[in-house]
Amino acid sequence: MAYRFLSSRVVPSSNRLSRRFIFIFTISLSFMYLCYSILFCSGTIMPNQRLEEQRCVHLKNVGSKKLLQKSHYCTISAKARVISDETRAVGLLNLTGNQSKHTAFQKTELVDHKQSNNSNSPKYGNKKLPNALIVGVKKGGTRAVLEFIRIHPDVRALGTEPHFFDRNYDKGLDWYRGLMPRTLDSQITMEKTPSYFVTREAPRRISNMSRETKLIVVVRNPVTRAISDYTQTLSKKPDIPSFEDLAFKNRSQGIVDTSWNAIRIGMYILHLENWLQYFRLSQIHFVSGERLITDPAGELGRVQDFLGLKRIITDKHFYFNRTKGFPCLKKPESSSQPRCLGKSKGRTHVQIQQDVIEQLREFYRPFNVKFYEMVGHDFRWD
Repeated sequence: MAYRFLSSRVVPSSNRLSRRFIFIFTISLSFMYLCYSILFCSGTIMPNQRLEEQRCVHLKNVGSKKLLQKSHYCTISAKARVISDETRAVGLLNLTGNQSKHTAFQKTELVDHKQSNNSNSPKYGNKKLPNALIVGVKKGGTRAVLEFIRIHPDVRALGTEPHFFDRNYDKGLDWYRGLMPRTLDSQITMEKTPSYFVTREAPRRISNMSRETKLIVVVRNPVTRAISDYTQTLSKKPDIPSFEDLAFKNRSQGIVDTSWNAIRIGMYILHLENWLQYFRLSQIHFVSGERLITDPAGELGRVQDFLGLKRIITDKHFYFNRTKGFPCLKKPESSSQPRCLGKSKGRTHVQIQQDVIEQLREFYRPFNVKFYEMVGHDFRWD
């Protein structure tokens, strides 16, 4: 059209050279326009992202496949575009004042997805300081309580022992928080480190973190606990002295060596008095290590009550493993095997002479009686 108009109005039809020049000039203009259009869609000339999104929609509607392929924004994965759209959607929901749980969950999910640059799957919730701690005692059954309670959908627990309040306190609360699993607002964050109970500084440090922290202490007959403690140490250090040599300063006179950690841990009342300087007794729940074996569902039911959780973990979750002499969790739907504790749990104890056991029972009896009176429960260890 442009060629006919120019050739008829500007130059005579007889002038072939001029007509050829005008034809080439017209073709050049058309080619420049085409290049400009392609560059504009490819992102070289891109006023803003919103305009680019509209252009992609327009190009898609007109069926321009080649131009869509050349456009940078149009080649972004569908998942990334969905995240971008969802982020704007959450903003709109906030403007309308919708504060429902679903909206809060969406916001948390999107924030975590943006922070996770190396993962293809979004992470839910935030890392928070723990609401509850399993603080003791060693060889009492703390691992069992942790593994059993963490099957509750409203509990997220750290699997390893962080030893923050006894060994790593100088690393700070931000470091400690970073170790925690992500949780939603409706979930409880937990960790367990049995040595906290006998660490003198731990109650004060935990109280400084939060005075409302709930504490779980798994206690066990102190004589049995000491033998179990020694058995574990012996498996790692076979050349250590005998149990009797470590337990007594003078066995013939019945003088027990309270400086040996395996003995001192079982003097529960001494450690509890330290904790009660910083926490109310109602904030501490005591689990019986013996009943944890004979009635795991009952003990876990009381733990759930203490944590303010619905009783979801019941008898149907457990079976007794006769080989280990310990309860195990029944096979989850997602697994082909039941979940039992590790090989170190339920190991055979070192054989200790009966008279040694009786001497230790006599030693612990006054400590046990005071402990029963303090917590208002007779654990029947005597």
